[in-house]
Amino acid sequence: MIPTTTTGDAAAQETRGERLRYLVVLSRPRFWLYLAGPVAVGAVYGASTLSDLAAPVLLVLFAYFLIPANVFLYGINDVYDAEIDAENPKKDDGGREARWGGQRFVIYAVAICGALAIPVALLLPTAAWLWIALFVLLGAEYSAPPARFKTTPLLDSLSNGLYVVPAMAAYTTVAGTQPPTIAVAGAWCWAMAMHTFSAIPDIEPDRRAGIRTTATLLGERATYAYCTLVWSLAAVAFGLLDPRLGAVFAVYPVLVAGIGLSSVSVDRAYWWYPAINTIVGAVLTMGKLWEIAPPV
Repeated sequence: MIPTTTTGDAAAQETRGERLRYLVVLSRPRFWLYLAGPVAVGAVYGASTLSDLAAPVLLVLFAYFLIPANVFLYGINDVYDAEIDAENPKKDDGGREARWGGQRFVIYAVAICGALAIPVALLLPTAAWLWIALFVLLGAEYSAPPARFKTTPLLDSLSNGLYVVPAMAAYTTVAGTQPPTIAVAGAWCWAMAMHTFSAIPDIEPDRRAGIRTTATLLGERATYAYCTLVWSLAAVAFGLLDPRLGAVFAVYPVLVAGIGLSSVSVDRAYWWYPAINTIVGAVLTMGKLWEIAPPV
Protein backbone atom coordinates (compact mmCIF):
# COMPACT_ATOMS: atom_id res chain seq x y z
CA MET A 1 0.00 0.00 0.00
CA ILE A 2 1.36 3.45 -0.98
CA PRO A 3 1.47 5.66 2.13
CA THR A 4 -0.42 8.92 1.99
CA THR A 5 1.27 12.24 2.71
CA THR A 6 -0.21 14.41 5.43
CA THR A 7 -0.39 18.16 5.12
CA GLY A 8 2.41 18.48 7.67
CA ASP A 9 4.62 16.06 5.73
CA ALA A 10 3.96 17.94 2.50
CA ALA A 11 4.86 21.23 4.16
CA ALA A 12 8.08 19.72 5.53
CA GLN A 13 8.99 18.34 2.11
CA GLU A 14 8.27 21.69 0.51
CA THR A 15 10.49 23.38 3.07
CA ARG A 16 13.33 20.95 2.40
CA GLY A 17 12.88 21.47 -1.32
CA GLU A 18 12.92 25.24 -0.94
CA ARG A 19 16.05 25.05 1.20
CA LEU A 20 17.80 22.85 -1.34
CA ARG A 21 16.86 25.19 -4.18
CA TYR A 22 18.10 28.14 -2.14
CA LEU A 23 21.47 26.44 -1.53
CA VAL A 24 21.80 25.67 -5.23
CA VAL A 25 21.22 29.33 -6.12
CA LEU A 26 23.55 30.42 -3.32
CA SER A 27 26.32 28.18 -4.73
CA ARG A 28 26.24 30.07 -8.07
CA PRO A 29 25.74 27.16 -10.55
CA ARG A 30 27.06 29.32 -13.39
CA PHE A 31 30.37 29.43 -11.53
CA TRP A 32 30.60 25.82 -10.36
CA LEU A 33 33.33 25.06 -12.87
CA TYR A 34 35.43 27.95 -11.57
CA LEU A 35 36.49 25.62 -8.74
CA ALA A 36 35.82 22.17 -10.22
CA GLY A 37 37.24 22.90 -13.67
CA PRO A 38 40.76 23.57 -12.35
CA VAL A 39 40.71 20.08 -10.79
CA ALA A 40 40.42 18.56 -14.27
CA VAL A 41 43.09 20.86 -15.70
CA GLY A 42 45.51 20.25 -12.84
CA ALA A 43 45.02 16.48 -12.96
CA VAL A 44 45.65 16.31 -16.70
CA TYR A 45 48.81 18.41 -16.49
CA GLY A 46 50.09 16.29 -13.62
CA ALA A 47 49.53 13.06 -15.54
CA SER A 48 52.08 11.16 -17.62
CA THR A 49 49.66 8.52 -18.89
CA LEU A 50 45.91 8.18 -19.19
CA SER A 51 45.94 5.59 -16.40
CA ASP A 52 47.10 8.33 -14.02
CA LEU A 53 43.68 9.92 -14.46
CA ALA A 54 41.75 6.82 -13.42
CA ALA A 55 42.33 7.35 -9.67
CA PRO A 56 38.94 7.45 -7.86
CA VAL A 57 40.27 10.17 -5.55
CA LEU A 58 40.17 12.59 -8.48
CA LEU A 59 36.42 12.08 -8.76
CA VAL A 60 36.08 12.80 -5.05
CA LEU A 61 38.17 15.96 -5.44
CA PHE A 62 36.14 17.09 -8.45
CA ALA A 63 32.83 16.40 -6.67
CA TYR A 64 33.90 18.35 -3.59
CA PHE A 65 34.94 21.40 -5.58
CA LEU A 66 31.88 21.19 -7.82
CA ILE A 67 29.21 21.83 -5.16
CA PRO A 68 30.22 21.65 -1.45
CA ALA A 69 33.18 23.99 -1.90
CA ASN A 70 30.95 26.49 -3.71
CA VAL A 71 28.34 26.35 -0.95
CA PHE A 72 31.12 26.95 1.58
CA LEU A 73 32.73 29.81 -0.34
CA TYR A 74 29.62 31.70 -1.43
CA GLY A 75 27.66 30.91 1.72
CA ILE A 76 30.25 32.68 3.88
CA ASN A 77 30.27 35.52 1.38
CA ASP A 78 26.49 35.95 1.51
CA VAL A 79 26.26 35.75 5.31
CA TYR A 80 28.89 38.43 5.90
CA ASP A 81 27.70 40.58 2.99
CA ALA A 82 24.02 40.64 3.95
CA GLU A 83 23.94 44.41 4.49
CA ILE A 84 26.00 45.14 1.38
CA ASP A 85 23.83 42.88 -0.77
CA ALA A 86 20.79 44.97 0.06
CA GLU A 87 22.23 47.50 -2.44
CA ASN A 88 23.58 44.96 -4.95
CA PRO A 89 21.49 44.71 -8.16
CA LYS A 90 23.03 41.31 -9.02
CA LYS A 91 20.99 39.85 -6.16
CA ASP A 92 17.78 40.82 -7.94
CA ASP A 93 18.81 39.54 -11.36
CA GLY A 94 16.25 36.82 -12.00
CA GLY A 95 17.43 34.62 -9.15
CA ARG A 96 20.99 34.24 -10.45
CA GLU A 97 22.37 34.97 -6.98
CA ALA A 98 20.82 34.55 -3.55
CA ARG A 99 20.34 37.25 -0.94
CA TRP A 100 20.77 35.83 2.57
CA GLY A 101 17.84 36.55 4.84
CA GLY A 102 19.19 35.22 8.13
CA GLN A 103 18.29 31.55 7.58
CA ARG A 104 20.09 29.41 10.14
CA PHE A 105 20.19 26.34 7.89
CA VAL A 106 22.57 28.23 5.59
CA ILE A 107 25.11 28.54 8.41
CA TYR A 108 24.84 24.81 9.13
CA ALA A 109 25.25 23.97 5.44
CA VAL A 110 28.31 26.19 5.15
CA ALA A 111 29.91 24.62 8.25
CA ILE A 112 29.28 21.08 6.97
CA CYS A 113 30.65 21.86 3.50
CA GLY A 114 33.75 23.41 5.03
CA ALA A 115 34.28 20.43 7.33
CA LEU A 116 34.00 18.04 4.37
CA ALA A 117 37.40 19.32 3.25
CA ILE A 118 38.99 17.27 6.05
CA PRO A 119 37.97 13.77 4.87
CA VAL A 120 38.68 14.84 1.28
CA ALA A 121 42.20 15.92 2.26
CA LEU A 122 42.82 12.65 4.10
CA LEU A 123 42.30 10.81 0.81
CA LEU A 124 45.06 12.82 -0.86
CA PRO A 125 48.85 12.63 -0.56
CA THR A 126 50.16 14.71 2.32
CA ALA A 127 51.84 17.05 -0.19
CA ALA A 128 48.37 18.13 -1.34
CA TRP A 129 47.12 18.97 2.16
CA LEU A 130 48.70 22.42 1.95
CA TRP A 131 46.47 23.32 -0.99
CA ILE A 132 43.28 22.10 0.67
CA ALA A 133 44.13 24.00 3.84
CA LEU A 134 44.93 27.11 1.80
CA PHE A 135 41.56 26.92 0.06
CA VAL A 136 39.66 26.66 3.34
CA LEU A 137 41.67 29.51 4.89
CA LEU A 138 41.35 31.89 1.94
CA GLY A 139 37.75 30.87 1.26
CA ALA A 140 36.74 31.77 4.80
CA GLU A 141 38.91 34.83 5.37
CA TYR A 142 38.06 36.40 2.03
CA SER A 143 34.64 37.30 3.45
CA ALA A 144 34.81 36.63 7.20
CA PRO A 145 36.59 38.56 9.94
CA PRO A 146 39.19 39.07 11.16
CA ALA A 147 40.97 39.31 7.79
CA ARG A 148 38.00 39.93 5.48
CA PHE A 149 40.35 40.32 2.53
CA LYS A 150 37.57 41.47 0.23
CA THR A 151 37.46 44.86 1.98
CA THR A 152 41.15 45.64 1.46
CA PRO A 153 42.27 46.83 -1.98
CA LEU A 154 44.83 44.54 -3.64
CA LEU A 155 44.46 41.89 -0.93
CA ASP A 156 40.98 41.18 -2.27
CA SER A 157 42.53 40.49 -5.65
CA LEU A 158 45.54 38.59 -4.33
CA SER A 159 43.49 36.30 -2.09
CA ASN A 160 41.41 35.12 -5.04
CA GLY A 161 44.19 32.80 -6.05
CA LEU A 162 41.98 30.43 -4.05
CA TYR A 163 40.19 29.63 -7.32
CA VAL A 164 43.28 27.92 -8.77
CA VAL A 165 44.19 26.08 -5.58
CA PRO A 166 42.05 23.06 -6.64
CA ALA A 167 44.26 22.69 -9.72
CA MET A 168 47.38 22.63 -7.54
CA ALA A 169 45.84 19.99 -5.27
CA ALA A 170 44.92 17.82 -8.26
CA TYR A 171 48.32 18.26 -9.93
CA THR A 172 50.13 17.30 -6.73
CA THR A 173 47.85 14.29 -6.22
CA VAL A 174 48.56 12.92 -9.69
CA ALA A 175 52.19 13.93 -10.22
CA GLY A 176 53.39 13.31 -6.67
CA THR A 177 55.29 16.61 -6.76
CA GLN A 178 54.37 20.26 -6.43
CA PRO A 179 53.49 22.14 -9.63
CA PRO A 180 56.10 24.42 -11.27
CA THR A 181 56.37 27.74 -9.46
CA ILE A 182 55.88 29.72 -12.66
CA ALA A 183 52.66 27.81 -13.37
CA VAL A 184 51.38 28.68 -9.90
CA ALA A 185 52.30 32.33 -10.48
CA GLY A 186 50.59 32.42 -13.87
CA ALA A 187 47.44 30.76 -12.58
CA TRP A 188 47.37 33.06 -9.56
CA CYS A 189 47.60 36.13 -11.82
CA TRP A 190 44.75 34.76 -13.95
CA ALA A 191 42.56 34.38 -10.83
CA MET A 192 43.47 37.84 -9.55
CA ALA A 193 42.41 39.50 -12.79
CA MET A 194 39.27 37.38 -13.05
CA HIS A 195 38.20 38.43 -9.57
CA THR A 196 38.87 42.11 -10.13
CA PHE A 197 37.04 42.11 -13.46
CA SER A 198 34.03 40.50 -11.78
CA ALA A 199 34.07 43.29 -9.18
CA ILE A 200 33.53 46.04 -11.76
CA PRO A 201 29.71 45.67 -11.74
CA ASP A 202 29.85 46.04 -7.94
CA ILE A 203 31.77 49.33 -7.89
CA GLU A 204 28.81 51.61 -7.25
CA PRO A 205 26.96 49.30 -4.80
CA ASP A 206 30.22 48.76 -2.89
CA ARG A 207 30.93 52.49 -2.75
CA ARG A 208 27.43 53.20 -1.44
CA ALA A 209 27.97 50.52 1.22
CA GLY A 210 31.39 51.94 2.15
CA ILE A 211 33.28 48.85 0.96
CA ARG A 212 36.80 49.39 -0.37
CA THR A 213 38.05 47.02 -3.05
CA THR A 214 40.65 47.13 -5.80
CA ALA A 215 37.88 48.06 -8.22
CA THR A 216 36.43 50.84 -6.05
CA LEU A 217 39.92 52.22 -5.47
CA LEU A 218 40.85 52.28 -9.15
CA GLY A 219 37.50 53.09 -10.73
CA GLU A 220 36.08 51.37 -13.80
CA ARG A 221 38.53 52.51 -16.49
CA ALA A 222 41.65 51.92 -14.40
CA THR A 223 40.30 48.53 -13.32
CA TYR A 224 40.10 47.52 -16.97
CA ALA A 225 43.76 48.51 -17.32
CA TYR A 226 44.67 46.57 -14.16
CA CYS A 227 42.93 43.42 -15.46
CA THR A 228 44.63 43.79 -18.85
CA LEU A 229 48.03 44.04 -17.15
CA VAL A 230 47.57 41.13 -14.73
CA TRP A 231 46.05 38.87 -17.39
CA SER A 232 49.03 39.77 -19.61
CA LEU A 233 51.39 38.67 -16.82
CA ALA A 234 49.51 35.37 -16.65
CA ALA A 235 49.92 34.89 -20.40
CA VAL A 236 53.64 35.66 -20.19
CA ALA A 237 54.15 33.24 -17.31
CA PHE A 238 52.41 30.41 -19.11
CA GLY A 239 54.18 31.34 -22.33
CA LEU A 240 57.51 30.74 -20.59
CA LEU A 241 56.33 27.21 -19.83
CA ASP A 242 54.94 26.61 -23.31
CA PRO A 243 54.24 29.21 -26.03
CA ARG A 244 50.99 27.43 -26.82
CA LEU A 245 49.77 28.00 -23.28
CA GLY A 246 50.75 31.65 -23.53
CA ALA A 247 48.73 31.98 -26.73
CA VAL A 248 45.62 30.53 -25.07
CA PHE A 249 45.86 32.84 -22.06
CA ALA A 250 46.49 35.85 -24.31
CA VAL A 251 42.76 35.70 -25.07
CA TYR A 252 42.04 37.31 -21.70
CA PRO A 253 43.98 40.60 -21.93
CA VAL A 254 42.87 41.05 -25.53
CA LEU A 255 39.22 40.47 -24.64
CA VAL A 256 39.13 42.68 -21.54
CA ALA A 257 40.90 45.50 -23.36
CA GLY A 258 38.29 45.21 -26.12
CA ILE A 259 35.45 45.36 -23.61
CA GLY A 260 36.96 48.38 -21.90
CA LEU A 261 37.34 50.25 -25.18
CA SER A 262 33.92 49.30 -26.53
CA SER A 263 30.38 50.27 -25.64
CA VAL A 264 29.61 46.81 -24.23
CA SER A 265 28.15 47.01 -20.71
CA VAL A 266 30.30 45.29 -18.10
CA ASP A 267 27.10 43.98 -16.49
CA ARG A 268 26.46 42.09 -19.72
CA ALA A 269 30.08 41.03 -20.35
CA TYR A 270 30.37 39.72 -16.77
CA TRP A 271 28.01 36.87 -17.63
CA TRP A 272 30.03 35.80 -20.67
CA TYR A 273 32.93 34.59 -18.59
CA PRO A 274 31.55 31.30 -17.28
CA ALA A 275 31.31 30.18 -20.92
CA ILE A 276 34.67 31.72 -21.87
CA ASN A 277 36.45 30.08 -18.95
CA THR A 278 34.81 26.74 -19.70
CA ILE A 279 35.98 26.90 -23.31
CA VAL A 280 39.53 27.86 -22.32
CA GLY A 281 39.62 25.09 -19.71
CA ALA A 282 38.41 22.57 -22.29
CA VAL A 283 41.09 23.69 -24.77
CA LEU A 284 43.81 23.36 -22.13
CA THR A 285 42.56 19.96 -21.02
CA MET A 286 42.03 18.49 -24.49
CA GLY A 287 45.37 19.84 -25.69
CA LYS A 288 47.23 18.09 -22.89
CA LEU A 289 45.25 14.88 -23.36
CA TRP A 290 46.21 14.96 -27.03
CA GLU A 291 49.85 15.19 -25.96
CA ILE A 292 49.56 12.34 -23.45
CA ALA A 293 47.73 10.03 -25.83
CA PRO A 294 48.08 11.19 -29.45
CA PRO A 295 45.37 9.86 -31.78
CA VAL A 296 46.57 7.07 -34.04
